[in-house]
Amino acid sequence: MAYRIRIILDVKADVIRDLIVAETISLEELHFTIAKAFGFKGQEMASFYQTDDTWEQGEEIPLFDMSENGDAIIMNNFTVSQVFKKTTDKLIYVYDFMAMWSFFVELSEIITTTETNLPKIALSFGDVPDEAPEKEFKSEKTSDNFDAFDDESDLENIDDFDFDNY
Repeated sequence: MAYRIRIILDVKADVIRDLIVAETISLEELHFTIAKAFGFKGQEMASFYQTDDTWEQGEEIPLFDMSENGDAIIMNNFTVSQVFKKTTDKLIYVYDFMAMWSFFVELSEIITTTETNLPKIALSFGDVPDEAPEKEFKSEKTSDNFDAFDDESDLENIDDFDFDNY
């Protein structure tokens, strides 16, 4: 079996690639395939993130184990078929944490006929911009949020603060 996976680059203009990959490849191999399909060398750090139907970012699946005890999950531990169980299953993919190229990855079709010469690009639409768009990280401020710095009258003079007590 093979999987048709749609990857959409998170930029203003539509930049889409449909890849057909074997169900047995690892997420690490998928990472390199996606990077190559969008014109990247694949030499930067990257992570997949589990997500729900509304694209809420969930648990990270990084390229390398960066944990202290060395037992974190990594891309090489999962095959595509373990992550994508049914069509419309989704992942978020982030490539190059300095540039923050972000992609929406969705299983669009499970192909039961035999495919050869995989992986391959089935659809290529749009051009990747020269630079990744800047990401805005904003919190949603509601009346329930407490901001400790709203009331400046409670701030102490830093010169009067006794750091030896902490």
